[in-house]
Amino acid sequence: MSPRRKTAASTGITGYRRNRFSLVLASSVCGEAQVTVHYGWMRTEFFTIVVCSVACAVSALAHDPGLSSATMVVGDQDIKAVALFHSRDLQQLIKNGASSYPSLANQILRLQHGGESLPPKLERVERDVNDNVRFQLSYVRSSPGSLTVSSGIIGRLPFGHREFVTIRTASGESLGDRLLSARENEFSVFVAAASQSRAVSGFADFFLLGIRHILTGYDHLLFLLGILIVCSGFFAAARIITCFTLAHSITLALATFHVVNLSNRIVEPLIAASIVYVGCENLVGRNSLQWRWILTFAFGLFHGLGFASVLKEMGVGESSVGIALPLVSFNLGVETGQLAIAALILPLAWKAKESANLSRIAVPWLSAIIVIAGTFWFVQRVFLA
Repeated sequence: MSPRRKTAASTGITGYRRNRFSLVLASSVCGEAQVTVHYGWMRTEFFTIVVCSVACAVSALAHDPGLSSATMVVGDQDIKAVALFHSRDLQQLIKNGASSYPSLANQILRLQHGGESLPPKLERVERDVNDNVRFQLSYVRSSPGSLTVSSGIIGRLPFGHREFVTIRTASGESLGDRLLSARENEFSVFVAAASQSRAVSGFADFFLLGIRHILTGYDHLLFLLGILIVCSGFFAAARIITCFTLAHSITLALATFHVVNLSNRIVEPLIAASIVYVGCENLVGRNSLQWRWILTFAFGLFHGLGFASVLKEMGVGESSVGIALPLVSFNLGVETGQLAIAALILPLAWKAKESANLSRIAVPWLSAIIVIAGTFWFVQRVFLA
């Protein structure tokens, strides 16, 4: 028999630098599953290293990072929470076995209500037959306001861990839900009181939220700046502000009542594109500025959808209770903040127009900055989101 026809058993597979073979790799990480790899005419040592490396990488990527849950029920004077974790996810956080679970109670869920931190009270902790650890917590609350929930341990859990948080009222109405991660570890909803003061407090909370949103919404502010710096007088400015207000009020209401439902992946880039367009028109399209109120109305529709995302994140519109009040008060807050900004911008713009040289320099430079910022946001929201 020719030496080249000898079997692998008689010569040893490593005796050949090149040979066709079948490699069966049993991975201890994958349990009983076996992976069979057929490859030919390669160095045995090199191929074995490659296969083992790929198997380890796939096994690592396939590892379940863990999923926990937290269900919260908001009552008139308290908040009840049940958090559920698999015991293996908590192993690296405890030192003395199950006896250390109560020590995690203060870190499981962190609640801020009305600007104050709520201390948790551990009512019960137990481990069930499926090796899950259940924490039952309670918090005392006394007034309506924004409720912000975050996890105090998710950053120390295995990489990629997620926690699904659900918040509802005692009557079963959903206030919202969110999937938390180490990167996005915060969730806010509005919690109203059951008393007669609910309307007044709710109005104030959402009114202030609207003012805060417009003052910190730099994309909306830059759009407004681009619109107003070329206004020639009070009536032109008033017409533009009215069109913008009317447009975003329409889409804010339609989105909150779920008549219009457009993804933020579409809305946010369109808002950035509106900023770029306004800046470019200030630079090269001076002849079309007389029709700017129409353009402002069109772009205002998209900005209204952006405003609506704030109310959606807080759970407004997800239940049958309390839609009109948050909608009206939030929109009034936005308008108040918008008018305050216009009151600052317009006198400066009109003062600059009194000096031809200053106007000739300031408007192009500000418009160029608006175009650059809008372009940055557009690229970020389309390609980096």
